Amino acid sequence: MLLRKEIFKALIFVCVVSVEISVCCGQNISRTSFPKGFVFGTASSAYQYEGAVKEGGRGPTIWDTFAHSFGKVIDFSNADVANNQYHLYSEDVQLMKDMGMDAYRFSISWSRIYPNGTGEINQVGINHYNNLINALLAQGIEPYVTLFHWDLPQSLEDRYTGWLSPQSIIDFAIYAETCFKEFGDRVKHWITFNEPHTVSVQGYDVGLQAPGRCSIILHLFCRAGNSATEPYIVAHNLLLSHANVVDIYKKRYKTKQRGSIGISLDSFWYEPATNSEADIQAAKRAIDFNLGWFLEPLIVGDYPQSMRDRVSSRLPTFTPAQSAQVKGSFDFIGINHYTTWFANENKTNIIGVLLKDTLADSGTFTLPIVLGKPIPDRANSVWLYIVPHGIRSLMNYIRQKYGNPLVLITENGMDDGNSPFTSIKDALKDEKRIKYHNDYLTNLLAAIKDDGCNVRGYFAWSLLDNWEWGAGYSSRFGLYYVDYKDKTKRYAKNSVKWFKNFLAS
Repeated sequence: MLLRKEIFKALIFVCVVSVEISVCCGQNISRTSFPKGFVFGTASSAYQYEGAVKEGGRGPTIWDTFAHSFGKVIDFSNADVANNQYHLYSEDVQLMKDMGMDAYRFSISWSRIYPNGTGEINQVGINHYNNLINALLAQGIEPYVTLFHWDLPQSLEDRYTGWLSPQSIIDFAIYAETCFKEFGDRVKHWITFNEPHTVSVQGYDVGLQAPGRCSIILHLFCRAGNSATEPYIVAHNLLLSHANVVDIYKKRYKTKQRGSIGISLDSFWYEPATNSEADIQAAKRAIDFNLGWFLEPLIVGDYPQSMRDRVSSRLPTFTPAQSAQVKGSFDFIGINHYTTWFANENKTNIIGVLLKDTLADSGTFTLPIVLGKPIPDRANSVWLYIVPHGIRSLMNYIRQKYGNPLVLITENGMDDGNSPFTSIKDALKDEKRIKYHNDYLTNLLAAIKDDGCNVRGYFAWSLLDNWEWGAGYSSRFGLYYVDYKDKTKRYAKNSVKWFKNFLAS
């Protein structure tokens, strides 16, 4: 009898410990909760990861120029070394294998393939990506390759102002087709562009990212640019470039290589700040000027009507042939989603007077918090508030408005700060990140199973801490901690253990 009591106590103890682990680490969902064949991976980009900016024949990019310009990066850093994946990719592939990840989303640096943007191919660059792709496949990890993740060759910016010129459509197609020829026998998942919305707005409207063009308050912040027109021109050329490359892939390579091709679009979810009709309409416009700007042309062949009405002649038009080519130019849509904000109607038009840009055109104020609403928890970034239900709302919006296309979550994650007073030991205790991924995945699962959203993949941003654009090294998004003071040595955070358990279960 005593033995039975001891066994019973032991079983109770095991159950209690299991519950505590579940509560602490949020392990109440697992890989098997998701549909068969659902893909789990991590995401990265060449400029944020590779380093080795002057090695292997790589040419300079607009981000090299921008990062080395005084005052453009908050901690005055650059990505000359980043987390050194150019040299350490074999180690990183093993980290993914150990976690049980199915896939790795990375970008190819255009200037490693064509150092001058066009002209002679750099074979050393081809060899590097061949080695990375082969290393991934040897470990059973599927490569998802992004052709453009913001790092335009500087020579094309110098030659014809980059994406502002239609010539960029021709040169991007040549580069993309080279990648299809060289890597398409093994790469079965292609992404043309990462976040064309961010490129257009941050690079050509507010000037906070490369190439840093804007006209805000009489060029107070940028030396050149026109915030009222350039974002729309760039967005138009990016969409035409995307459609052209998809057309090339489908006509010349898809049948033989048996791959798929899409695009990754970023989008917040926007909710009305109040129940007023004005704010409800403002939230709809906010989404139109973010997601709809790029997704609607892919679905129907033209921009959202709200953009046509408000931007008028400054918004470029598609010819019938262009519209036909853009419409349906995808096998899947990638969505990069991190947070949810509130939208108010812009009644005063103060923004319009001061900025004369895309935000003014939308007629909205958007903020992460509003009076009278609970304030969500926040990550390190000032814009990244943790609102897990937003991903479910966004997936349902895409399902209902755009006919439920095949979607992959190509980025989702949160950052911690990089305080010099935080020890590595403490930095590895990232329970907030664990809860973030658990809660967003739980809501994503509900969107799939309960609501019928057609989502088949999830890529965590990011595998490693990395150089985070204008935030430099002040922001840590990685599942692995990178010690920038000790040869970029990698350390597994607790979130690595969580994902390993999640994927193994």
